[in-house]
Amino acid sequence: MKKRRKIKKQVYIIFSILIIIMIAIICIINYIKLINSNPYKLEKLGYNDEQITTILTLKDKYVEDVLNTKFNKNIPNFINQDYFLYKNLDKYLLYYKENSEDKLSHVVSMVNVNANYEWYDKDVIKNTDVSKGNLMLVNKFNQLLSSYVPENIVSISNYYSYAGNSIVENVYEAYKDMWYTAKEKDLTLIVTSSYRDFKTQDALWNQYSDSKSEEYADSISARAGFSEHQSGLALDIVTYNVTLNNFEVTDEFTWLQENAYKYGFILRYPKDKTDITGYDYESWHYRYVGIDVATTIHEKNITFDEYYAYYIIGDKWKNF
Repeated sequence: MKKRRKIKKQVYIIFSILIIIMIAIICIINYIKLINSNPYKLEKLGYNDEQITTILTLKDKYVEDVLNTKFNKNIPNFINQDYFLYKNLDKYLLYYKENSEDKLSHVVSMVNVNANYEWYDKDVIKNTDVSKGNLMLVNKFNQLLSSYVPENIVSISNYYSYAGNSIVENVYEAYKDMWYTAKEKDLTLIVTSSYRDFKTQDALWNQYSDSKSEEYADSISARAGFSEHQSGLALDIVTYNVTLNNFEVTDEFTWLQENAYKYGFILRYPKDKTDITGYDYESWHYRYVGIDVATTIHEKNITFDEYYAYYIIGDKWKNF
């Protein structure tokens, strides 16, 4: 009897030891998992729970990048910004370091559209991707070749325009639809400038430059190849008996602000976005991008430069 009790006791002891060993192994495994987990590593870098949650929304490879970077409280703040692109994170941080008074949202916009560089910077300029059609980008960093001529250029009737204007056919059709709707409200739109080829734009810019200076020319005109007018997608729209600069005080301008997007047009150079677009405010300059894109730009109150950087070439879906 005593022998059986002794054996039972030994079995119990062995079983208990095995349980303890198993628990210890599980604890060790869990500890190893913990210290090798991204949340733990991020915490050790100095990030709090909220910041860690934000960082962990990124793809794993981007989280690894953050783990290999010194603690920076602005990283999760940038991740939370609308239009954040991970590929630009280092540029955001650098720009913000030099412009710490800026809002983070503005930093994101500036960097996304390359406005953190000097206008016409040769290291940034590239040829416009004309394969994008209505959504091609022409600005101070994206230029059209001197040989570029849009397809389907048609003359604009003097009924809707001053003499000598022409535009891409689908833009013309959209403009006429808009024109007639405005006319129903007893409003009259008139095109004062439209498609200009490279040579014409070059002559215009040089005229301003020769009369005053290159700086002056750049302030009121695009250099040849960098003008949207060469794309055949832009119209300067006013009404009768007003100058360009006075157009914004007209009923026609007010109507366009409320309705142009419904026909695929956007105000290309808004008043509060000059540092984003690189161009002074032009109440008369409208660009055709199609109804869907124009609606998004209108609703989100962004420029086409911002839209293009985020929605077209930004690979936004690769962030997370």
